[in-house]
Amino acid sequence: MAMTMHVDIVSAEGAIFSGTARMVFAPAEMGEVGVLPQHAPTLTRLVPGEVRIQQENGEEDFFFVSGGMLEIQPHTVTILADTALRAKDVDEAEAQEAKRRAEEALRDRKSDFDYAQAQAELAEAVARLKTIQDLRKKLGH
Repeated sequence: MAMTMHVDIVSAEGAIFSGTARMVFAPAEMGEVGVLPQHAPTLTRLVPGEVRIQQENGEEDFFFVSGGMLEIQPHTVTILADTALRAKDVDEAEAQEAKRRAEEALRDRKSDFDYAQAQAELAEAVARLKTIQDLRKKLGH
């Protein structure tokens, strides 16, 4: 049985990660999924949140995705993200400002207000902030 699988994380901006892993965790629509080598083929939507890749040596890499698709094959995991960043590159001040703007838009509805868009922006900002907080906890900051 294979002990590792190949993982690719790709966004519109380009490839973010390509390498091998023992396990992958991703924020699927129905909840977080954990993927091991030899997983059954699956295709599911991703929601904003953190992707963790456990390397062969046990270390973990952390990424933020704003949504997208997760494709699982027995030896390969592909994440096609709307936006993907290494967790350490997520800008906390920018995420706080995006959250504030989305909350303000939800409070101050106007005739041209797009409620679904404001909700999506708020969900993404909250997920970015949670990714930053989770990374700090894991790194002991």
